[in-house]
Amino acid sequence: MKRLLFILALPFLFTSCKKKEETAPAPDLSLTRSSYSDLKNWDNDYQEEAFQAFLASCGKIEKENKPFLPIAEIKVSTRDYQNLCQKAKKIKPQDFKKFIEQNFTPWLVSWKGSPEGKFTSYYESELHASKTQSEKYKYPIYGRPDNLIEVNLQQFDKNLPAKRLVGKVEGNRLVPYDTREEIYNKGAQAPVILWGDDYIDIYIMQIQGSAVAKMDDGSRQRIAFADTNGREFKGIGSILLEQKLLKPGEASMLGIKKWLRKHPDAAARHMNKNQRYVFHRFNDATGPIGAQGVALTAGRSLAVDRQFIPLGALLWLETSGPKKENIHKLVIAQDIGGAIKGAVRGDYFWGSGDDEILDLAGRMNSTGKYYILLPNSQEAAQ
Repeated sequence: MKRLLFILALPFLFTSCKKKEETAPAPDLSLTRSSYSDLKNWDNDYQEEAFQAFLASCGKIEKENKPFLPIAEIKVSTRDYQNLCQKAKKIKPQDFKKFIEQNFTPWLVSWKGSPEGKFTSYYESELHASKTQSEKYKYPIYGRPDNLIEVNLQQFDKNLPAKRLVGKVEGNRLVPYDTREEIYNKGAQAPVILWGDDYIDIYIMQIQGSAVAKMDDGSRQRIAFADTNGREFKGIGSILLEQKLLKPGEASMLGIKKWLRKHPDAAARHMNKNQRYVFHRFNDATGPIGAQGVALTAGRSLAVDRQFIPLGALLWLETSGPKKENIHKLVIAQDIGGAIKGAVRGDYFWGSGDDEILDLAGRMNSTGKYYILLPNSQEAAQ
């Protein structure tokens, strides 16, 4: 099998020379060329389900003007992808599988020699809300703050890492933005887009990134991720386990939600130990909007660490679900998450719904692997 090694200190260099592979130190991130026969269930997966999601990502990629899909260590040629997107627009959904086989090559992603990583799941939650503040609807759902400032270090010095910093100005200094606890106690300098009736539901929405609001007038309003306060994320499950308030095996999202509701006086205190705060906006799309800016597709969208995986990339996922069922299918990197860190790490989008969906999504915590599908023309250019 041919192996493609990524020299992370020089991310634009690739090598496929066998002699080089034997003599050079193995980098942390590596790709191993594979074939479609290596992909479990490839012939039985219904790839047509992913076709429209792929075209949605294409709509964003076609607007890119950088040589590589941005940010990720795995460099994917933007022009090659744009050319394939144009071809894909001319095919029928039932021909998508053949199109992939003819134009893409699967590469197994490994980190420090291992292809195994952690795969969890998330979903689009529900909550009750109103446009008007009242005794019932008293918890603010904030839009992006007016005083939130974003800084990219590379705009000041190309030698600095491509790290996004979030803060606010105090006097003549840029300082970190307020923590969750500070926002909870003092509020935020931000527009209130809606008022919710339950802080726990708002908190879960922030973890999931989006929600469907059941409005007090009977209508439904989809709410999407807008930004964060830039603070460190810490999962509520980890917080409750550290405090020995939950036992190992009880920290599913549904189990966490039940505990928080049973202990309302302590709930806010423990939730506020997670410094990360998420701000939202209205979304009129057909599904929740991921970090790539497209509506997510249940069972076909994956949140990844974009330090390694470029958004829009096709991935072949091999892991298992909460009932130990196999999840071997084509997915697309269309989202990110505060807890999704690592070269082989993914958060599977389960869909939208109530506590039943929450239970399924919250219980998924599996080992697995994935292959990234790279354009054939890119390999020829290495």
